[in-house]
Order: sequence, then structure tokens, then C-alpha cells
Amino acid sequence: MHRRLLMSAAGATATALALAACNGGGDEPDANETTGATAAGDADAPAELAFWTWATNIEQVIEIWNEQNPEQQVSVDRQAQGDELITRVLTAAEAGNEPCLVHTEYQALPVLVSNGVVRDLTGDVADVRDAFPEAAWGLTSFGDQTFAVPQDIAPMMLYYREDLFQQYGLEVPSTWDDFAALAAQVRQVAPERYLTTFSSGDPGWFAGLAQQAGAEWWTNEGEAWSVGMADEATTRVAEFWGDLVAQDLIDDQPMYTPEWNAAMNDGTLLAWPSAVWGAGVLQGVAPDTAGLWRAAPMPQWSDGEDATGYWGGSATAITEGCEYPAQAAKFVKWLNTSPEALEAMITLGGLYPAASEGQTGPALEEPPVMLPNQPEFFALAAEIAGTARGFTWGPNVNVAYNAYNEAFQGAIESGGSFTDAIRSMQDATVADLETQGYEVVE
Repeated sequence: MHRRLLMSAAGATATALALAACNGGGDEPDANETTGATAAGDADAPAELAFWTWATNIEQVIEIWNEQNPEQQVSVDRQAQGDELITRVLTAAEAGNEPCLVHTEYQALPVLVSNGVVRDLTGDVADVRDAFPEAAWGLTSFGDQTFAVPQDIAPMMLYYREDLFQQYGLEVPSTWDDFAALAAQVRQVAPERYLTTFSSGDPGWFAGLAQQAGAEWWTNEGEAWSVGMADEATTRVAEFWGDLVAQDLIDDQPMYTPEWNAAMNDGTLLAWPSAVWGAGVLQGVAPDTAGLWRAAPMPQWSDGEDATGYWGGSATAITEGCEYPAQAAKFVKWLNTSPEALEAMITLGGLYPAASEGQTGPALEEPPVMLPNQPEFFALAAEIAGTARGFTWGPNVNVAYNAYNEAFQGAIESGGSFTDAIRSMQDATVADLETQGYEVVE
């Protein structure tokens, strides 16, 4: 499912400078800017912290904190979720009434950074950095500066119908070449079925596939940006999926439609490259198939590789306007690293923690409802999470995502080239950066 990020044109120059500074642009920071030093103030002093979030049942998690910290109370305000929440945070910050704490998706964080809304937390959270996989920590960092603490991550993995694989004598693919051969085999042995579908409506899904291949869609170079959506890695992914669609070896219908739901439920589709949260989606869209699915690592581009990408996830940030930054940092670290908070977020909110310890805790000993035949599901997920690659998100993800939807849907409808779609996505993203006043380099 695609997202929209909103950023005012007036913030464009500030964006370029702020993110350039995050990556060592060369200018000395202003004395009033946060530069990674530990937040001033007593972390144990009384405080009232407002938290804008959409996380499921987060109020019950925060009750634990509030009971243990009667002088430091956190209140939840469900203003909105996802990108709408970010828009409201930007508006509130401009008016000077932003909350202390903000829940943000990873791809939205650059907008908050570039608009000067969130604090540099480098010094405040350095003591918990080792609690997270390096790739997860990288999702909240620009250069050597960190602007949020990872909360949940979504490493990609492959779900497949174990019963139908056995029925047709199919083997789980270990490489993408194997995956392509398997797609052809499915069409031969069961012409009414497809191995999977390519979704033109899910740029985040495609971004995760590109991450696995080693793509870097945005790179900050001093005070300039480069865009790499037409790089070798992404082009390889686009050509691969485009060939499968062109040969009718996989379906080309978008995900999360009534038709897709039915295909997942009745076995028309045998596999789904998804993320760790995919088991929960299956429970909603294909309830009749409980016990028929298994999960496996994503196919690799070469034998011996061990990598995956991310499809989703979020973090917790602290705003520049927060009156109690030291206390807020104390809470953010507790929320995202303490065993009791991690267990509560899993059991009450269904989140898959970014913190490594949370990925193997007692709350994840039982497999998902849809995969009772795979008791090792979460142990496997933790192994996969350790192999994930992310990349730096840029300041105009919304434009890139919209361009993806338009270009790939157009390619599917016209029979056009997926590599041309990638080039269109690249061109639209670069043009938007230039229109907003960024310096863009090749």
C-alpha cells in the first residue's frame, strides 16, 4: 500500500541544508542547533510528555511506564496515522504546539528532519545503538547523526502454500532464477494458477525488493542529492519482474483488492513475497487457508547470498520543541528496548520489534495463527531480520511512490517496459527535487 508524504515548498532549501548537515556537508553547525550532544536537563525530573502515535493498543503499553514513573507521565494523542500524522506534526510545529514525541514511518523521517521538527538524538541514544541490527539503526540515521529510535521493522520473507507445493511437486526457490523457473512450472502443471503477482500499486514492496538487490535510491553528497532509482540493482529487479509478467508466468493484478484476496484464499496464487507481518494479513484475507502456509527466506540473486529488504516499519522521534528532551529520551529508550515494553508491544500491538532482543523473546515463542505448522517461524524471522538491507530515504518519497504507481500501471496496461517505468520514476523524482530548489548530481 503506497503512502503520501507532504512537505511545503518553502521547506525545500531547509531540507537540502539540514540533510546535507546530517551527512557532513562541511559547514560548522549553528551554536543553537542540536548536534548530537546529550539533551540538557535531568532525565529523572518530573515531566509531562505528549505522544502522537497510531500504534495499536499503545495506551496499555504506556500504562506500564506511567505506573513505574508517576512523576513522568506520557499521554497518547491519536491525531492520525502514517503520513497524515506527519502532516499534522509539521503544521503543529509551525504553530509552536507540537508534541514531545512523534511516531513516524521510516520513509517519512527525512521530512521531519529537513523541516527542523525533530531533534538530533545521537548523543541521547548512543547507549542503546547496539540493541538494534545495523540496518535497522541506519533507517533512522543520516551520516553519523541519529534522529529517531527504531520501533518496529518488517524484513521481507517468502510465504508459500505448502499443501499446493506438495501437490504439484514444487520446490521452494533459493534463488530468483529458481523462482522464475518455478513460475513457469506452475503455469505448466496448473494453468489456472500463478506462483504470485506483481503489484503496480505497492511501491514500498518494490522498494524492499530493490533494497535486497543492493539499491540506493537516494544519496546525499555534501549539499546535493543524487537519485539512483535507475541503478543497476533496481533495473535488475525491474527486468526480472517485467519478463515474468510479459510471459504471463505470474499475475499482474495489484494486491489488497477483493480479487487478490480471493486468489490468496482459493489457491490461485501459490506464493507471496511479503514481510514478517504478512502472516497477519493472510489471517484477514485468506482465513480458510490456516495451516496451509509456510515461510522461507527470500530467494537470492546469487547462490550463497543472504540478504533481504524491508517493507514497512516505524520509529519514535523527539521534537525540537519538546520542553523535556532528557526525559523524552529516557522514555523512548525504554519503549523500544526494555523487555517489558517490547513484550507488551508484541502481545498487545502485534508489532515486530526492531530491537534484536525483542525478536526472540517469550512473546514470540508461538507461531502466527496462519502458520501453526511452523513453530520456528519467529526464530526464522529473527535470522532473516539480521540479513536485511535498507537504504536512505529522500525528501520526496511521495513523488517517487506516485511515479511508481503511474509508471508501472501504465506499463502493465500497455505492455510496456518495466525498465522504462523505472526511468520514468527516476526522472519524476529528479525533476521534483530540482523544482523544489535542490542541487541534484548524477
